[in-house]
Amino acid sequence: MIIAIVGPTGVGKTSLSLELAKKYKAIIINCDAMQVYKEMNIGTAKIKESEKGDIPHFLFDIKDIQDNYTVYDYQKDARKIIDLHKGENIILVGGTGLYLKAVLYNYVFKDEEENHNNYDNLSNEEIYKLALEKDKNMNIHPNNRKRLVRFLNKSIDKKEECYQIYDAKIIGLTMDRDILYERINKRVDEMFLEGLEEEARGLYNKKGKSKALATAIGYKELFKYFDGEETLEDAKELIKKNSRHYAKRQYTWFNNQMSVKWFRVNLEDFDKTILEVESYIDNY
Repeated sequence: MIIAIVGPTGVGKTSLSLELAKKYKAIIINCDAMQVYKEMNIGTAKIKESEKGDIPHFLFDIKDIQDNYTVYDYQKDARKIIDLHKGENIILVGGTGLYLKAVLYNYVFKDEEENHNNYDNLSNEEIYKLALEKDKNMNIHPNNRKRLVRFLNKSIDKKEECYQIYDAKIIGLTMDRDILYERINKRVDEMFLEGLEEEARGLYNKKGKSKALATAIGYKELFKYFDGEETLEDAKELIKKNSRHYAKRQYTWFNNQMSVKWFRVNLEDFDKTILEVESYIDNY
């Protein structure tokens, strides 16, 4: 049995994954694009070693921050783990929808070197419009030129209808948007109390501006502070803002790209949410 737990940042996916893994004796595979990197812990809300217990966790902390790890790499790695654990219960957890779709669906990548186009003659706005024409649900930021170009140079094989190649129960966690945004704001404050600024500064001094750090929310904003472009308070508020916007894009993506069974989180008693999800799985 394969279970995928999706939803926006800060909604409780990790907590649910741990409880389901205990009940169904499952392994857990990370499906968060930033949690594959070592040393990016606080800013990515990565699960702590002490929280894992005896549950096998895969694809966490597998790459150096300087490495270029793509969705194609993730597809190969995750499918290899799934195939090696065939017959076992498997939980994929994370909010990077494209990673999950690349694994579960017949998502085919063309050779990136073949007919590669840098689009040097186009502005960011023009590239962004091209990307939307290719996929109206595309959620890359208009100013993220590198990701937009990479997106335009990759594609799903349109000769075949997009369908799941692994039978998976896709479970989503949700809550009222205002409450979620409050939780996100609070979580950012807690990250700073845990040492996010110190973690980011250490990576800034040691690693410089790698691709991962330049795109990861919680780090790229602090790098502007370290560069003297923002105040610390402005950087903190920008992290909150970008996290809220990211959560909104995640909802949009999952609602348009996948068939998700959504569960409203019981904020007063999360155990009730767990029981509701388990009941759905058992009677699926």
